[in-house]
Amino acid sequence: MEGMRSLPEDIEKTSEMIAATSPFQMKALEVRAQKINWQSYLQSQMISQEDFSFISRYDAADVETRESIVQENPLQSAKTLYSLLGHISKDQTIQYLLTLVDDFLQEKKNRVGIFREYARKRKESVWAQFLNLLNRPDPYIQNMTARVIVKMACWSPEPMQGQDLQHFLLWLKDQLKMPKNNFVQSVARCLQMMLRIEEYRKAFAGVGGVETIVSVLSGKVNFQVQYQLTFCIWMITFSPDLASKLNKYGVIPILADILSDAQKEKVSRIILAVFRNLIEKPEEREVKKENCISMYQCKVMKQLELLEQRKLEDEDITDDIQYLMEKMESSVQDLSSYDEYVTEIKSGRLEWSPVHRSDRFWRENAHKLNDKNYELLKILLNLLETNRDPLVLCVACFDLGEYVRHYSRGKNVLEQLGGKTLVMTLLSHEDPNVRYEALLAVQKLMVHNWEYLGKQMEKPGATQQGGGEGIPVA
Repeated sequence: MEGMRSLPEDIEKTSEMIAATSPFQMKALEVRAQKINWQSYLQSQMISQEDFSFISRYDAADVETRESIVQENPLQSAKTLYSLLGHISKDQTIQYLLTLVDDFLQEKKNRVGIFREYARKRKESVWAQFLNLLNRPDPYIQNMTARVIVKMACWSPEPMQGQDLQHFLLWLKDQLKMPKNNFVQSVARCLQMMLRIEEYRKAFAGVGGVETIVSVLSGKVNFQVQYQLTFCIWMITFSPDLASKLNKYGVIPILADILSDAQKEKVSRIILAVFRNLIEKPEEREVKKENCISMYQCKVMKQLELLEQRKLEDEDITDDIQYLMEKMESSVQDLSSYDEYVTEIKSGRLEWSPVHRSDRFWRENAHKLNDKNYELLKILLNLLETNRDPLVLCVACFDLGEYVRHYSRGKNVLEQLGGKTLVMTLLSHEDPNVRYEALLAVQKLMVHNWEYLGKQMEKPGATQQGGGEGIPVA
């Protein structure tokens, strides 16, 4: 299985980075300090003499002696560890065993082959028992199991595939979304390792993983999680086909916001690395340019200028700053008003930039909103349905009204796309400015005499009359 050869050589070291004082690591130290009475399990006939002999020797040995014990009979180690995990139900002991398995693999990566060989000889799935442990209610058991699965999936010559892979990636995705997950850093670390591998990157994107990462980053998370999840996005950018689609999920605006508030240099560094890859890795020139313009519109240039003024320890940051500034400057030099408009719409961050209010712009470009199967229209309608920002809703309503006003078949198109209904739902919006723009758009959808419409409408600050119903606007 081919890894990410285009990543820097220190990827292994970087992917292992996690705060030593994270709740998960603290719990792991506590679990390792426990002593399990294996003799009592033997006496109660819960484990066999063979398994007892191996685990009691192995558990008490140092790292060098452990290697000798494993080498005596490699398959016995897998047999015993599988057997104990399958026959013991006590949470405390399962916690200890999983930590032991994790250390077993960490000490020597090629030991994943022992589990593979044991499962192959028994004609069993190497994943089934571990995937079942993800269903245990204990969070530490779940997350330590995940660490074991990741090591086996990443360090084996045979990749995790099919339903097993999908099940595990969906579990990781759900853990990221879980409110107040104390072990979220461990989940993110698992993803950092998994996404090094091309097959896993594509599979994760296929289950909606990118959207989940962006959603988590858009909320309030600490700098360590910001770093780890941005690192995950960075690895995704090494797949050109995925990098080409990333900004459709709003990656650039979200990371631009984080960059503007970033206090830690490593967070700034990884964000700039993502931005650079979003220009370098996509194969389509149009996507490269669009990403540059999006960065420019999200005020990344200003943040780069501020970063330049700092005394930065990392030379890579300085190099990335120069690269990004040059690319952005080059892209905006020949930027047309329509290019600017397209990038703004696709970013989802609408504001009253000059193009929206320009009659000339709409006369020349309204019909272009039909391109690519009404791509821009559908984005505007999706914003009306999902966005909560009053400014975005106002601008989207206005643009839809201008589209109808300047494109002869606009009303029919919006009817077919369900746009009229979406706009009308905003007539009762709590924000008076949204109500005003929605009312104006509805009237454009319903009347023909555009020249006099504006004179009949009052700006916010008075009572708007529409369809016989007064709408107070503040």
